Amino acid sequence: MTTSGRSSVSGFSPQRRSLLIGGASVAALATVGSTATAAAGASAASAAAPIDFDLESGNFIRDLIARSDRNTFEELVAPMDVTLLMRFTHATSVGWFDAVAPYHPTAVGFYSRLGRRPAGEAATNRNKNIAGLHATYQVVKGLIPDRLPEFQTLFEAVGLNPGDESQDKTSPVGIGNLAGKAVVAHFQRDGMNMLGDEGREYHGRPYEDYTGYAPVNSAYKLVHPSRWQPQSGPHRRRNLREGAGDKGVFIVQQFVTPQMRLVKPHSYQDPGKYRLAPPNHIDHTNMRAYKRSVDEVVEAQANLTDEQKVKAEFFDNKLLGIGQSGKAAASAHELDLDGWVHLFATNSTAIYDALIAAWYQKNKYDVVRPSSAVRHVYGRSKLTAWGGPGVGTVRNMPGSEWMPYLNVGDHPEYPSGSTTLCSAEAQATRRFFDDDVLDWRHVAPAGSTEVERGISPAKDVELYWSTWTDFVKDCAISRVWGGVHFKKTIERSVVFGEQFGDLAYEFVQKQIKGDVKH
Repeated sequence: MTTSGRSSVSGFSPQRRSLLIGGASVAALATVGSTATAAAGASAASAAAPIDFDLESGNFIRDLIARSDRNTFEELVAPMDVTLLMRFTHATSVGWFDAVAPYHPTAVGFYSRLGRRPAGEAATNRNKNIAGLHATYQVVKGLIPDRLPEFQTLFEAVGLNPGDESQDKTSPVGIGNLAGKAVVAHFQRDGMNMLGDEGREYHGRPYEDYTGYAPVNSAYKLVHPSRWQPQSGPHRRRNLREGAGDKGVFIVQQFVTPQMRLVKPHSYQDPGKYRLAPPNHIDHTNMRAYKRSVDEVVEAQANLTDEQKVKAEFFDNKLLGIGQSGKAAASAHELDLDGWVHLFATNSTAIYDALIAAWYQKNKYDVVRPSSAVRHVYGRSKLTAWGGPGVGTVRNMPGSEWMPYLNVGDHPEYPSGSTTLCSAEAQATRRFFDDDVLDWRHVAPAGSTEVERGISPAKDVELYWSTWTDFVKDCAISRVWGGVHFKKTIERSVVFGEQFGDLAYEFVQKQIKGDVKH
């Protein structure tokens, strides 16, 4: 790992995405429930155009998979499905690791044992690039096959054959294919019910819950003020704050993949071992503490600045906040190809294992979101609050009309998933580089927020994080600014998440050093 020559990395516009995935970015992988329309069409139209990529000296992650490209976040991603987004990211990152491992002096794959290739085959990046790309292709084919046209175009543009299904362990094509297939075989039966055949004998749906979770509250009545209440919104609208609905047809949230808690982590055995204090700050039987937690959110959101709005959206968009930070860290430290592969395996393991533990706790405590708690406390009483897109601060707003700046996540509040993952990723990266350097700039153009398109920010806003510590601090508080988490929740989530960064780093280091059972 090379850690010299740190330099700033420019940010990515919220309207742009990665071509495939980068670091923990999952844009092209995150298309479950959406169509591949414009992206596939644009790729097919340019199929004959070669990409200037040198297999010998290039870095397939940095130069191809993590580069910013054309399609918008909204066209491709269901933004609340964080469990699926991070699952796909992790699958691909592990595929890269396993595909490149045979060309490393000591590394051993997560899900495959493909032997050790002669050192001379790693004299350039050619074999690693080919193996890594074929592993990516197999993961996409196995997990989200609707994205294959785009990947086929990429392969052809760099002079590779996407139809080569060789399983020759002596060739980079065979190694990549075998590594990717091994990852897919694992993830098809990892407990997430990808095939939809767990829990139902007939008509099962991919990724549906088979654990029997049912909310205590309905979307229309809060019978238990401390427990999660699904939100309702207009049919076919992503934004639950919008309009009057589609002719009276509404949808109600469901807890997204509560079965995530049953997935087997890499770096520990039992998520229940990692304790999180009970959420007594939002216990409705202690109304003083409950109201204090509510008021902290209301006050934080009452007079949002443009910078706070930008940060709230930045960290809510997992393709940016968590998605591009790994790339920023890799670029700031000038890693070689092995370093990029190993960093992303470390980061994605930290995120994935932290996510399993967070979902365990979300299931356990089933905590109410601020959107329900504020209305419960204030009802018809008046408060000062953000009044909605373009409205600004409204005084004497009935509590029953209070709304968060961000969309409300389709899962219970405690702990904060975003904060937990930011903290885990940050700690894993600190351990990887033995420093706290991030050195990342992101510019949000005037009028570029999703909630207040064309209105905020009033002028360009530049965000900058010199360290991971600064990054995690903003990630955490942005959830309060967005109105989707309580202050005590994010404070505890920072501490909760950090331990999974340590565990992941130590686990992946053993894989890199080959210190694993065969």
